[in-house]
Amino acid sequence: MNRDALFAKLDDIPVIAAVKSGEELTRALESDCGVVFVLSSDILTVADTVSAIKAADKAAFVHVDLVHGLAPREIAIDYIARNTRADGIISTKPALVRYAKAKGLLTVQRYFLLDSIALSNVLKQIDQDCADMVEVLPGVMPKIIRRIASSAQNPLIAGGLIGDKEDVMGALGAGAVAVSTTNPEVWFL
Repeated sequence: MNRDALFAKLDDIPVIAAVKSGEELTRALESDCGVVFVLSSDILTVADTVSAIKAADKAAFVHVDLVHGLAPREIAIDYIARNTRADGIISTKPALVRYAKAKGLLTVQRYFLLDSIALSNVLKQIDQDCADMVEVLPGVMPKIIRRIASSAQNPLIAGGLIGDKEDVMGALGAGAVAVSTTNPEVWFL
């Protein structure tokens, strides 16, 4: 999948189903969400998980830092690229994002906004970011999302603590192109 096809899916439905288990994956595949983030997997099942997502005509992104049995290193990117049909990866590590992009995968750089120091660091790094998209967590801070979205050259995803339609609308209204959530109720809004 290329960037344009990904953004077309997000324009259609700006909610990304984020899954951590097989049961959640089943529900995500039943939803209208066009993009699925795999937040927990292991080296034995990640290819099958991605195949199920692709069979449902959804984009599959693997959080490469969280695949049990793989260290968050370049070899993990190589493994995902060679052994799965993943469209892209998610990582908190800029070096892995750059490497995955060089390997032809779509990329999401994930940032945790814990305090004003973290926010300041994100605002400094975001201009140097080569990721296709940036995800900030938690995603229920419209004022902060607006500030980051106005500084970012890359599309912004708001994730974490998104629990209802109001949260979705707040994030999208603040400049996020999509929200990611593990809450199945939001997948079916």
